[in-house]
Amino acid sequence: MQAEASPEAPDADLPVTAPPAPALRPVVARVAGLNLAYFGVEIAVALAIGSVALIADSLDFLEDAAINLLIFAGLGWSLRNRARLGTVMAGILLVPALATAYAAYEKFSDLAAPAPLPLALTGLGALAVNLTCAMMLARHRHGAGSLTRAAYLSARNDAAANLAIIAAGLVTALWASPWPDLAAAAGIAILNADSAHDILKAARAERRAAQAAGP
Repeated sequence: MQAEASPEAPDADLPVTAPPAPALRPVVARVAGLNLAYFGVEIAVALAIGSVALIADSLDFLEDAAINLLIFAGLGWSLRNRARLGTVMAGILLVPALATAYAAYEKFSDLAAPAPLPLALTGLGALAVNLTCAMMLARHRHGAGSLTRAAYLSARNDAAANLAIIAAGLVTALWASPWPDLAAAAGIAILNADSAHDILKAARAERRAAQAAGP
């Protein structure tokens, strides 16, 4: 006799019941500090050279700092409240995408290519920071469901975005055009939207687990 399938089972890759490790709190605090520091570096370069991709990525660093500070505050919360916070974080991830779209719109009034060397070097520095953060968070990425998943996905996707920024800098050095920078910015916005979807899935799984556990 075939067993009846369980409706709306949580995704296999989104564990929701594992308790947060005690070591996670100092990790997210350090990650928040690194992100906030590099936000200052990247936004300064972005405004100096007129790079939409760096503006988008700097906002990602600010968003990552906010997410990790929220995780720091919410680690002791119940599954239900963590699910609610995960939903808020999914919304936060969409903010840089919207800001990038506005910056790209403004760029069309002055289609000048950004300086390629600062663009590539700043992207390289961002890659180093994001890889460091992703490695710090990797062992904890399932420890608090949607909370740590939000931080891990954000750091991982930012590292991918940094590779696009470096490539944009190299292409701009060969072909003085604003389009490589704009293409990298569009890619960053798409990655943020995809991450927001993944975090919403994790938050829904946590909500189902909380409902199954009862009041």
